[in-house]
Amino acid sequence: MKFRITGRDRRTDARTADVELAHGHVHTPVFMPVGTNATVKAVPVEDLEDMGVRIILANAYHLYLRPGTGVIGAAGGLHSFMAWKGNILTDSGGFQIFSLAPFRRIESEGVFFRSHIDGSGHALTPESVVGIQLVLGSDVMMPLDVCTPYGVPREQAISALEITTEWAVRSLAAWRRAGGGTAGGTGAGAGGTAGGAPGELFGIVQGNFYPDLRRRSAEELCAMDFPGYALGGLSVGEEFSAFIDMLGSSSGLLPAEKPRYLMGIGSPDFILAAVEAGIDLFDCVYPTRIARNALAMTRLGPLNLRLAKNERDQRPIDPECGCSTCRRFSRSYLRHMFKCKEIMGAVLATHHNLFFIQDLMAGIRRSIDAGRFSAFKHEFLDRYTRGEP
Repeated sequence: MKFRITGRDRRTDARTADVELAHGHVHTPVFMPVGTNATVKAVPVEDLEDMGVRIILANAYHLYLRPGTGVIGAAGGLHSFMAWKGNILTDSGGFQIFSLAPFRRIESEGVFFRSHIDGSGHALTPESVVGIQLVLGSDVMMPLDVCTPYGVPREQAISALEITTEWAVRSLAAWRRAGGGTAGGTGAGAGGTAGGAPGELFGIVQGNFYPDLRRRSAEELCAMDFPGYALGGLSVGEEFSAFIDMLGSSSGLLPAEKPRYLMGIGSPDFILAAVEAGIDLFDCVYPTRIARNALAMTRLGPLNLRLAKNERDQRPIDPECGCSTCRRFSRSYLRHMFKCKEIMGAVLATHHNLFFIQDLMAGIRRSIDAGRFSAFKHEFLDRYTRGEP
């Protein structure tokens, strides 16, 4: 991986960069659409390509359970399996294990859990999670970590931090044994990315909402010299003000010369805050999930397509949007789709929301390169939060 900063904002920590991965260049700041089960829900891969999407996220935990690494390995890896030519970052499943707390047990060795699909018992270790992602052929891999909910007692946060650090050491060792961090590398199973070398492995900083624990976690992980770093355990139910405070005190702990990834954010206010703090990559199901529930993003704020006011409204979702949904279909038609529970409603709204986010990211990158990100952020949020779509 090559990471090169190409622009900096004059007043904030916002920056643009070029990340060279095995399946092409990615220009940051970038939002990664979530394709948990080897598909971004309701969007064909060619539509993603046409929007300019160059990296998506998939989930190693879900793909391990179904269809299994044997099926994906036989297909030649995840890229071939889902016919995606761009880059793929895979989440280890740490957040899913966090969200399925009643069904799992965390020990020093790893995580023992019951499948949310059929109740079968499974165990994941730092080493096995790296192995799964090697078979998937991920361009960027995330290690197994322990994510804690907002407001846990300090002792619980310390325990999670210490296990996360221990697992990071073991994950890094497994990755390096497979050839990670070298020009070549032998890989395993489907063998990693183009050229046979494993994808990049990022470290994940934890520490809950205790600034000193965040600093400790960052120091321990930075000493291991991962190719990139992620902030985990944010946007887990806290107030926006708490998110901003912890983001501001944590982002500067990550090496400036390496990619910074904030896990699990996808609304414009969170994205703009992350960019301002110097974050390069982020992901979330938010744009696609709300689209399936008839909520569309516009420059004047979210629009509920099911509302009666849209019944005879012949305007597009957003008159300023250039996506294919807005070029061809009216709010009236989309309301009809959702009221009739036609799947096309979700398809068209999802396409629009992802296009909207991609367009927002392009505008953010241009504003940083022009040295006017602060003004862009203020202007965008002023319309988005005060407007009437």
